[in-house]
Amino acid sequence: MSFGGFAARFALMVLCALTMVAPAQARFWQCAPYAREISGVEIFGNAHTWWNQAAGKYERGHAPKEGSVLSFAATSRMRLGHVAMVSKIVSAREVLLTHANWSRRGGIERDVRAVDVSAAGDWSQVKVWFGPLGGLGTSSYPTNGFIYSGHAPQVSPFDAPLVIAKAQPTTTVVVASVAPVQVARALPTGHGALDREVAALK
Repeated sequence: MSFGGFAARFALMVLCALTMVAPAQARFWQCAPYAREISGVEIFGNAHTWWNQAAGKYERGHAPKEGSVLSFAATSRMRLGHVAMVSKIVSAREVLLTHANWSRRGGIERDVRAVDVSAAGDWSQVKVWFGPLGGLGTSSYPTNGFIYSGHAPQVSPFDAPLVIAKAQPTTTVVVASVAPVQVARALPTGHGALDREVAALK
C-alpha cells in the first residue's frame, strides 16, 4: 500500500471517529432557548420580546440575582436583542453570565464577565466579555433589566398526569402518566373492569 493510500484511509478513519463523537457537542444554540433551558424562565420567542412577555408572569427589576435573566434591548447591531442568565454576582456592578450565541455563533459561554456601566448604576447599560477580544472591549449594550426566575412554573408539563377519562363528575380516573416512571394508577377503586385492567398493568 502506498503512503498516499494509507494517509487517505487514516484520514477517513479519523473523520468517522469525529462524526461519532461530535453530535453530542455540536448543538447550535440561540440565546433564547438556551436561557430558557438553564434559567427555568418559560418565555418563548425572540430575546427582544422577553421583557414585555415577562410582565405579570415573572417579577422584573434592575438588580441582579443569581438565576435571573438579563434582558438586552434590541439595537441596530443586535436587532433581536439578547438574553443571558446570571450565574454569579461578583459585586453590585459586576456579574458572571452564562449564555449562548454571543462570542461565537451558536456557542455557549459559561461564567463570563458583565459590568454595569450605566451612569445611574441601574444595569441599563452593560459591557460583556467578548471571546475574540479576550476582554470587555469598548462596546456597551442597553438592557431592559432582570427577569427573576423565582416564579417560574415548578411542574413540567411532562410530569403532570394525563387524564384520559372521568368516571364521575367528582372522580378522576388516571390511566397513564406522561412521566416515564409512572405506568398506571386508578383513583378511586371500585370500577370493576377498569380496576382489573389497571391491576394487570402494575
